[in-house]
Amino acid sequence: MNKGEFMEHYHLRSNVESASRAIKNRMVEALKSRTKAAQANELLLKLICYNITILIQQTNELGIRF
Repeated sequence: MNKGEFMEHYHLRSNVESASRAIKNRMVEALKSRTKAAQANELLLKLICYNITILIQQTNELGIRF
């Protein structure tokens, strides 16, 4: 019925799914930690590493110098 609103939500979902797939492709290994707290920390570190690699990639593509 309301295609515009549907597409806004669908687009957000597709962005999340794309990011999730990209992280899984780059960080192939499963979590190695045993406890839930350690697994959460390990996952957060993987996300930080992924974000850093994307930042480096984009700065190189766009020619941004620090």
